[in-house]
Amino acid sequence: MFQGQPKGLFALALANTGERFGYYTMLAIFTLFMQAKFGWDESVAGNVYAIFLAVVYFSPLFGGMIADKIGYGKCVSIGMAIMFLGYLALAIPTGANNTGMYVMFGGLALVSLGTGLFKGNLQVLVGNLFDAPEYSAKRDAAFSLFYMAINIGAMFAPAMASYITNQYLSRFGFEYTADAAATYGDRAGEYLETLYGAYGLCFGVACASLILSAIIYFACRSWFRHADVTAKQAKAAAAPVEELTPKQTRDRIIALLLVFAVVIFFWMAFHQNGSALTFFAKKYTDLSVTGPIRIGFNIFSLALLAVAVYTGFATFQSKAMKNRVICGIITVLCVAGAIGLYLGMADPYNAQPSDFQQFNPFFVVALTPFSMVFFGALANKGKEVSAPTRIAWGMLVAALGFGVITLASTDLISPKDLGDGTQGILSPSWLISTYFTLTLAELLLSPMGISFVSKVAPPKYKGMMMGGWFVATAIGNYLSSIPSMLWNKIPLMANWGILIALCLISAVVMFALLKKLKQMTA
Repeated sequence: MFQGQPKGLFALALANTGERFGYYTMLAIFTLFMQAKFGWDESVAGNVYAIFLAVVYFSPLFGGMIADKIGYGKCVSIGMAIMFLGYLALAIPTGANNTGMYVMFGGLALVSLGTGLFKGNLQVLVGNLFDAPEYSAKRDAAFSLFYMAINIGAMFAPAMASYITNQYLSRFGFEYTADAAATYGDRAGEYLETLYGAYGLCFGVACASLILSAIIYFACRSWFRHADVTAKQAKAAAAPVEELTPKQTRDRIIALLLVFAVVIFFWMAFHQNGSALTFFAKKYTDLSVTGPIRIGFNIFSLALLAVAVYTGFATFQSKAMKNRVICGIITVLCVAGAIGLYLGMADPYNAQPSDFQQFNPFFVVALTPFSMVFFGALANKGKEVSAPTRIAWGMLVAALGFGVITLASTDLISPKDLGDGTQGILSPSWLISTYFTLTLAELLLSPMGISFVSKVAPPKYKGMMMGGWFVATAIGNYLSSIPSMLWNKIPLMANWGILIALCLISAVVMFALLKKLKQMTA
C-alpha cells in the first residue's frame, strides 16, 4: 500500500494533515459559534457558512494562476503565513457587536486568501511527483493516500473542538446544551457568552496546527523540491515537458470543465455536514448516547480502530513472517485498546452536535485501504475503473446516503413547526449511517477527481486547472446553503429530496459523458 511511493508524498501529506486539522477544528463549530455569539438562526448562519466555503474553494483558481507564473512552492509558503493571520484574527476575543462581526469577516477573508495560495498548489506538487515514468502508475493510489492523510486531521478536529468547549464551559459551571433558554433560564445569556468564548479558543488550535505544518513542509522540502517546477521553468531548464497540440489542450480543458460542472452538485449535497446535518443533530438526534454505539464518540477508540485496519492489512500483505506477526499483534492490541476505552466511557455519554463530524473522516481513513485493494485488484485483472466512472457511481451512492436520512425524517416535526425547541428522539445511528454512505461516495469521487485533474491538465495550466476543481467545489459549497435557507420553510423530507434528485440527475449526466470524456483525454 505504501511501498514504492516517493517520500515527498508523505511529507506533503503530513503538512496537509496539520493544516486540515486546524481548518476542520474551526469548521466543526463555525455555525454553532455564529448562532451563540450573534444569535443568528439556521438560515443566516448556514448562508454565511456556505459563502465562506465558496470563497475558500474559489480562491485556489487565482492561487493556481499565480503559481503557474511564480512557482507552486512559493505560493504554498505565502499561503500558510496568510492563513495563520486569519485564524489569529478569529481567535481574538471580541464582543457580540459590529466590531466582533468585522473582525470575524476579516479573519475569514484572510483564511480564504491563504487557502487559495496553499491548497491547490500543494496538490499540484503531489501530482508533479508522479510525472516521472517510474511513479506514473501509482498516481491514483497516491492521491487516495494523500486524501486519507487529509482526513486524519479532519477526524481529530471535532473531538478537539468538543474537548476545548467542554473544558472551558466547566470552568464557569456550565455544561453544553442545545437549548440554553430551557436549561439555564436567566443565565442563558451568560452561558452563550461563555460558549462562544470557548469556540474562539478552537480557532487558536488552527494557528498551532499551521505552525506544525510549516515545520514539516520546510524540514522535508528537499524530498519534493524537484517537483516544484512550472512548465515555464522546466522549459527554461531544458527539461522534458509533455507537448500538446492546441486541439489536445482545448479538448483536455473542455473535458475537465465538464467534470467540474457535474461534481458541483455532489459538493452541494456533501457539505451539509457543517450546516443541515449539524442542525439535524442538534434538533432531532438524541445526544444522550447509550450502548455499543458510544465507541464512535471516543476519538481515541476510533483512532485505534483506524490503525488496526492498516496493521491488519499489513498482516496479510507483508512478505516477511516477522513483520506479519508484529503487525498481527499490533492489530489485536489496537482493537483491545479501543474496546477498553469504550468500556471506560460514561453511559450514557453526552454528545455534542459537532461530534458527528468526526465520523466522515474516520470512515475515509478506515475505508481507504479497502478501496485501494478493490480497485487495484480490478486493475490487475485488466478491468480498471476510470476516474470519471467512479465519479458517476459516487453520485449514485450520495443519493443513497440522503435516502438514509430521509427515512429517519419520516415522522419528525418540521423545523418550521418545531421552532427553537428540540425533538431529540432519533438514535445517533441514523446520522452515523448517513455519514458512512456519503463517505463511500466521497471515496469514489474526491481523490479520483483530484488525480484525474493532475493527470489530464495541460502542463501550462496545471495550477489553474487544479484551481478549477476547487471552483466547482466552491460553487457547490455555496449552493449547500439552499437546504439551510429552506430549513424553517419546508418539511425535512422535501429538503433531503432536493439533494437526492440533484445527485441522481448528476449521475445520469456523468454516465452519458463517459465515452466523450475518454475520447477527449486519450
